[in-house]
Amino acid sequence: MSVAVLLLLLLLLGLQVAEGRRDRCFFNRTQESCVCYNLSEETMGSIIQCLPATVVEFWGGDLEKYAAFPIRDPDSSVIDTLGSLVIQKIIIGNVLVPETLLARVLRFFSYTHVQELAFESCIFQGTGDWSDMDGHNLPILSLSFQNVTSAPLTGREQAFSSLSSWLGTLQELAVTGSRLSSLPCAIGRVFGALRSLSLAQNSLGDGSLAPAFCQGAFPQLQQLSLHHNNLSSYHGVCEGVELLPELRHLDLSHNELVADPSSSCRWPPSLRHFNLSNTGLDEVPTPLPPHLEVLDVSHNHLHAVDISLSSMKKLFLNQNLLQAVPSIRNYPMLDTLHLDNNSISELPRDEVKLLGCLQDVAVADNPFSCSCSGAGGLQALAATGHLGQGWPGDYRCHSPAQYQGWQVAQVPVSVLRCDLAAVVAPLCVALALLAVAGA
Repeated sequence: MSVAVLLLLLLLLGLQVAEGRRDRCFFNRTQESCVCYNLSEETMGSIIQCLPATVVEFWGGDLEKYAAFPIRDPDSSVIDTLGSLVIQKIIIGNVLVPETLLARVLRFFSYTHVQELAFESCIFQGTGDWSDMDGHNLPILSLSFQNVTSAPLTGREQAFSSLSSWLGTLQELAVTGSRLSSLPCAIGRVFGALRSLSLAQNSLGDGSLAPAFCQGAFPQLQQLSLHHNNLSSYHGVCEGVELLPELRHLDLSHNELVADPSSSCRWPPSLRHFNLSNTGLDEVPTPLPPHLEVLDVSHNHLHAVDISLSSMKKLFLNQNLLQAVPSIRNYPMLDTLHLDNNSISELPRDEVKLLGCLQDVAVADNPFSCSCSGAGGLQALAATGHLGQGWPGDYRCHSPAQYQGWQVAQVPVSVLRCDLAAVVAPLCVALALLAVAGA
């Protein structure tokens, strides 16, 4: 196999890793994956065993000495070799990558079937001349960068322009844990077909969203993950993403958000899934997306929920401070309701009937009062078969004293003790009929 092909497979030669790793590749036949450690020119023959793999990983190294490595356009035999490879995903980690080398090698991927390329804990050094990529289409549809370091994106619009033929067809992009604080508007406009974008675990603030998601940027974006950033304004985020016409999933979890009660911002009407968990909210913010189907406001400080959305199908309220079950009459389409770890003591009988119509109900780890109505309501709900994971072990009595610590399922509930009216009423009717008959 030629050195050029090996360079394509690795984007590197002469990999070096932490002491203790063996200098060879290891093929896992079961998972059809291959991991290479400490690969050098002397041991690169071991890469041959990676040829049947669909996923290949290369870990460690320093590519500086190959930055000036001469790379010519492939001849027909190299193109045939590249086209015969079954590798679909390449992962490169713990390596210093000269961008000038990456820019000259990346075009070789146009002859392969690689659809996913991931960089983990890498340092991108310098800048590359990406003009060789003008007009090149690559089969890579998913690109991810986790914990990487590179020069700022601002001012590099020309490089992205040279990659536009490929980036314009990319469908998934993730840049996570990389201290990203801004994304220029012009870069977003290159990603014309992108469906999923994750910018999680970065340093994005409220003022960085509107420029990133400007008019014409990410026109086909459906899923956006912004969890674990420096966002604080619910209204500011709304204004920042309101120009995304196809947005369906938005994850804002693990940001300390403050809601502006006077906010008049309009969320994209296409938004269906909204994750606001772990955002420090004391109340459900408004306005909410008008056609929302899934809302996750778990792990907050909510004392009450008073919203009405006829389109809601799944509502996650676990790990809050709720003392009562929200009325599900406001959600005629609801099929899932999670209320675990709140301060709910019992389920009202009229709500039990409605909850029993749902497909997935979870109320575990609440301080239940095992009175007749408290225990009876939960037992009746469990009888429907729709009480979620945790029943019966995570449903325990907090009061009264004689049942404290008991499983709710074990509390004796009888009609005579718990619903005297249910017995007295028929008995009264029977006595009245006997009296009439006797007369």
